[in-house]
Amino acid sequence: MIILLTGASHTGKTRWAQKLSEKYKFPVLSLDLLKMGLIRSGNTMLTAEDDEELEKYLWPIVREMIKTAIENEQNLIVEGAYIPFDWKKDFTSRYRQQIRFCCLVMSEDYINNRFTDIKKYANVIEKRLDDEWFTKERALAENRKNLRLCKKHDCPLFLIDRGYPNQLNIF
Repeated sequence: MIILLTGASHTGKTRWAQKLSEKYKFPVLSLDLLKMGLIRSGNTMLTAEDDEELEKYLWPIVREMIKTAIENEQNLIVEGAYIPFDWKKDFTSRYRQQIRFCCLVMSEDYINNRFTDIKKYANVIEKRLDDEWFTKERALAENRKNLRLCKKHDCPLFLIDRGYPNQLNIF
């Protein structure tokens, strides 16, 4: 089984991937770690701010890793913002049967009422060296975009409106 977990920055992707890993004993592939490894090793001239280009660069690699994991009957959680919303087009039905997708989306009310808390919990799993770029306006825009793309591509989403649940049910 492959779990694809995506969402805008600061929605809790890494935290939920960790929780799912603990519950199901699946390994986690962090696309942020892969991104930084490629950038720091000089294997790409892209920077951490090149989001659209990074998705185009990373997805073909990750897509083939997912196929290999399925073929080898391995479980894997892939978490990160670089999973395209039209991911289904890259897999036959045989592969899609083994993949669960979920996008974490924060509602506008949640962001407007709890932005201070969102920033406060940004370092629960990852240690962010510089978080000044993450503004309420950016959070609102990114979550609006992801909500629109989920609807456009008929992707499952978890709407964070009043708070986080105790469990994230993917299956």
